[in-house]
Amino acid sequence: MTLGGRGRVETVGPDGFAVHELEPGRIVWFTPGVVHRAVNLGGLEVLVVMSNAGLPEAGDAVLTYPPDVLADVERYAAATTLPRLDDGATDAEVAAAARDRRDLALEGYAALRTAVEQHGPDALDGLHDAAARLVAPRTAGWRETWESSVVQAAGQTDAALEALADASAVTLGDGAVATADAHVGPRRYGMCGRLQTWPL
Repeated sequence: MTLGGRGRVETVGPDGFAVHELEPGRIVWFTPGVVHRAVNLGGLEVLVVMSNAGLPEAGDAVLTYPPDVLADVERYAAATTLPRLDDGATDAEVAAAARDRRDLALEGYAALRTAVEQHGPDALDGLHDAAARLVAPRTAGWRETWESSVVQAAGQTDAALEALADASAVTLGDGAVATADAHVGPRRYGMCGRLQTWPL
């Protein structure tokens, strides 16, 4: 949801290319397979709720580098991995590497957008295939994260619905309240800008 400022989200997916304006209160959402580009037109601040336990920022999403980079696992990793502050890098060095990463992704994005506009959504097939190859080795760890969070919560809902269908209030006795304070730590560079995350 857009909290402040102005911007836009450009999407390239099965429906082609589209532009979605961002202003306070506007919500835009999309599912895997839709390429997106966020553009800050002034003071843009957004609240992002990520599905599947935040897997997109854990590497589930793949940057739109040119095809020759996407085809090479080592080149992709080198282009994507940012220097770490706790390894001695300065914030300026991390920011410069993030801009380099962004620029390379924009180069591939521009070519991809043009291809989709000229040839239709089938032009996304190469990116989708490359993305699947790049992330395949990491899926076991993601499955573990997903099963311990999303699947567990869905199972609890399923059990509650089963009980309530039988007019049983047994699961309501397990109600609980939780609170958390937002611990402001260093903001990091995500795929679409500077992030402040709150794991729940």
